[in-house]
Amino acid sequence: MTRRQFLSAATFIKALPGYKYEFPRDHFSHPEFQTEWWYYTGNLATQSGRRFGYELTFFRAALQPSIEQKSIWSTRDAYMAHLALTDVEGKQFFHAERLNRPGPGLAGVDLKSERIWNGNWSCHLTPNKHTLLATDQNFNINLALIPAKPHVIHGPNGVSQKGPNPGQASHYISFPRLTTQGQIQLSGITHQVQGNTWMDHEYFSSELDQNLAGWDWFSIQLDNSTELMLYRLRQKDGKSSPFSAGTFINEKGQTTHLALSDIQFTPQRLWKRYPVEWLIRIPSIGIELSAKPLLDNQELLSKSKLTPSYWEGAMQFTGSQSGRGYLEMTGYDDRVRFMPR
Repeated sequence: MTRRQFLSAATFIKALPGYKYEFPRDHFSHPEFQTEWWYYTGNLATQSGRRFGYELTFFRAALQPSIEQKSIWSTRDAYMAHLALTDVEGKQFFHAERLNRPGPGLAGVDLKSERIWNGNWSCHLTPNKHTLLATDQNFNINLALIPAKPHVIHGPNGVSQKGPNPGQASHYISFPRLTTQGQIQLSGITHQVQGNTWMDHEYFSSELDQNLAGWDWFSIQLDNSTELMLYRLRQKDGKSSPFSAGTFINEKGQTTHLALSDIQFTPQRLWKRYPVEWLIRIPSIGIELSAKPLLDNQELLSKSKLTPSYWEGAMQFTGSQSGRGYLEMTGYDDRVRFMPR
């Protein structure tokens, strides 16, 4: 099905094996799929060692497969975005969210201009550089991200399977290591920072398995120039779904798929209802990591009844290797069944 044909289609396309990736097209919007997101998380520091974590995420959710465009305000897609900053030294966590319709350029994704935006939060994504700009009443970021490795595609046969049914999956692309530098302005003070960012882009149409309660997701950038993406899908009975999985990325950017049988997730310490400390073992590649947060309180408390609160924060890893990364934990808020990632 072409995108032109999709405009009159009654249903969305599902993420299935055999999808033909094409870049730069697939770094941008896929309106034939119902849900899509672009996710940036990073660990940065000043020259003096003051540490920050940040998150900037853009979401597109189709409200229906097609719409008659009666006016510029006719809305087929809703665009949401989240912005967060962890100030480790100041023991502060700031976050903001926004929801927009596309309207007259209020939010959107555009391949021609290489932009993803929601109001004055934006990403300019070119083959050689990602530029992030975002302003909140408490802080703002202006960051330049350079790929240290090419993007990778997660999962066998081009799909990241999340459930037993065909299409219960996503097409999942990551830039696992983006060398980052720029400015963070906090409380009127501008901090020159540098470090590394992880970027995820997923698109899909199927609902998650109804037996799932939520998930715990890790992005890990190790000091030996390797990376790990791991996710534990939590069933309502507390056990890990057999579709929990991950990817190991070696120093050359080559990937190895990891099944649940390869990964041992052991929660350690709780903060409120969230297990913020973990022990992760992957015997097949000699990995044993202790994961601890840079700050316990990195919970994004939702201001809307439509979305839940969730925990997403900067982490440090020690053990067989050392490194930094991010952890997201969803489904610990029982108000609604919605996955931020």
